[in-house]
Amino acid sequence: MQIISHRGYWLQKPERNLPEAFHRSFDLGFGTETDVRDVAGQLVISHDMPVGGELTLEELLAIMAGRNLPLAINIKADGMAQALAKTFARYGHTNWFAFDMAVPDMRSYFHANVITYTRLSEVEPSPAWIEKAAGVWLDGFEGEWFSSQVIGDLLSQGKQVCVVSPSCMGVTIAACGSNCLNSTRTTV
Repeated sequence: MQIISHRGYWLQKPERNLPEAFHRSFDLGFGTETDVRDVAGQLVISHDMPVGGELTLEELLAIMAGRNLPLAINIKADGMAQALAKTFARYGHTNWFAFDMAVPDMRSYFHANVITYTRLSEVEPSPAWIEKAAGVWLDGFEGEWFSSQVIGDLLSQGKQVCVVSPSCMGVTIAACGSNCLNSTRTTV
């Protein structure tokens, strides 16, 4: 099991997806999940619509320089597969995967030989392209709906599995049962 941070290891919400949160995460040996979208021909780190001044993907990879920690890239816009693959290759970073892109856009990630995860949640019971996906991003929007059997079934299919801490989705640990992570800023 690997634990990675969610938008960096932030101590206060305004730090999410900012350099200080990524430095903190990487310096502690944790990879991270972060959000990438494109703006004016650049790949930027931004969960919401960019307002200007966002960290670029290249700046994030420079912060991580020399550390091939895991990066889970949450895709926030279509048409970025080739640009992402080229950027990661340019920086020599191989420990990453993309997920959460629009279903039709997944094909471009497969064609670009990007390690791609599909998503399974209580509102998405049939993961798209499961046969081609390297792994599954197991989400819970209303709490912990899955069991260890669901995870075991996915693992038996040869899939990597990422389990999102329900607290990342605004659900308290107490409401989720004993299988939740005991942190508000971690993703497995």
